[in-house]
Amino acid sequence: MGKAVHLKWTGRRRPWWHAHRASHLVMVLALLWFTSVACGDQRQLPRVHSYGTSPSYVAARNMGCDIKGNINERGERIYHIAGQAYYSATRVNPARGERWFCSQWQAWWAGWRKAKV
Repeated sequence: MGKAVHLKWTGRRRPWWHAHRASHLVMVLALLWFTSVACGDQRQLPRVHSYGTSPSYVAARNMGCDIKGNINERGERIYHIAGQAYYSATRVNPARGERWFCSQWQAWWAGWRKAKV
């Protein structure tokens, strides 16, 4: 039987892009970053508002952030929308990690789920 020959020793050359694959990735990422900065594309993750230790419903309502993020006794992160059953009974305590949200999308993005009731 014949001897096993490794591809490295067969005399075949790898394509030019195999040798430069890592540098091409860095170059592409750098170009993407540069064009996004140069074009003024300033998309950011949503901002989540919390209003200190004693948040005021009026202040949150004026800001347009009227979705209440609550953490229940089991540690589940739930958000309540105006008009839901327990919305008025829900209190936001930032010391426990609870907060206000400006949209359902922001609440979902932060890892909270909508109240079932």
